[in-house]
Amino acid sequence: MRKIFIRTDYCKGCLICVESCPKKILKISSSISAKGYTLPQVTNTEKCNGCGICEIVCPDFAIAVEKKDKAV
Repeated sequence: MRKIFIRTDYCKGCLICVESCPKKILKISSSISAKGYTLPQVTNTEKCNGCGICEIVCPDFAIAVEKKDKAV
């Protein structure tokens, strides 16, 4: 299972990541950042294939995708 980290202090709420995710695991949340921006929310992380598209398209470098599965 991959982990997606969203840096809420970097995010400006453009939600390009939500539109770009091929697995649709990012959704618009009801949370608002300290700067007043609507934030993305991670759902269904078990469906994430780690493609990193959300990380690539984010203009503010607010998303990081864990690249390797951790050994159990």
